[in-house]
Amino acid sequence: MQVLYKDNDILVIVKPAGILSERAEDKAGKSVADMFPDMQLFTVHRLDRETAGIMVYSLSKSSAAALSEQIRGGEFKKNYYAVLRGRPEADSGTLEDWLKRDARRNISRVCKEKEDGAKKALLEYKIKAENQGLCLADIALQTGRTHQIRVQFSSRSCPVYGDGRYGGGSGELALFAYSLAFTHPVTGKRMAFAEKPDPERFPWNLFETEDYSL
Repeated sequence: MQVLYKDNDILVIVKPAGILSERAEDKAGKSVADMFPDMQLFTVHRLDRETAGIMVYSLSKSSAAALSEQIRGGEFKKNYYAVLRGRPEADSGTLEDWLKRDARRNISRVCKEKEDGAKKALLEYKIKAENQGLCLADIALQTGRTHQIRVQFSSRSCPVYGDGRYGGGSGELALFAYSLAFTHPVTGKRMAFAEKPDPERFPWNLFETEDYSL
């Protein structure tokens, strides 16, 4: 597993697809913690098992609390690349919905604002390129709801490629957390990390290197 940064307080890695962000009794499979058996990792944010990309883990409870506070305060910035089947109506814009999660089935859906359990979901996107009926979207998350990107685009008839759960068909889920920025919980230094998806893997290889601006 690729390590981007490590000190006494935090660990920044690139999580591969298929690896759990944290151990879960009801889910079989290897987790990030299993890859670092000599460390005690505290999870402050998550990526779906099928989603690859940059994550930060705290190495102490105090650092975890500080990072979690940044998430609540909107200081924690995450950007994703997604390959969509079809495309949104506009080249760029803001998607705002209310989502409700069904924990038993582990799915989310768009619902009405006043529905019990509804939570606001907000993201910004920009279409970077198109090829063979697919498009590359650069996405900035403003909220962090379960399956948010996947549900919001699927509800607009442009699901993420490979997302069989939300209408994106078969294949590897084309969703990658490429950028992460936060303030170091101890030093106070602003930290920023960026990585590109694997340019050799389909469908990322349908787009030019310059489309993946970091």
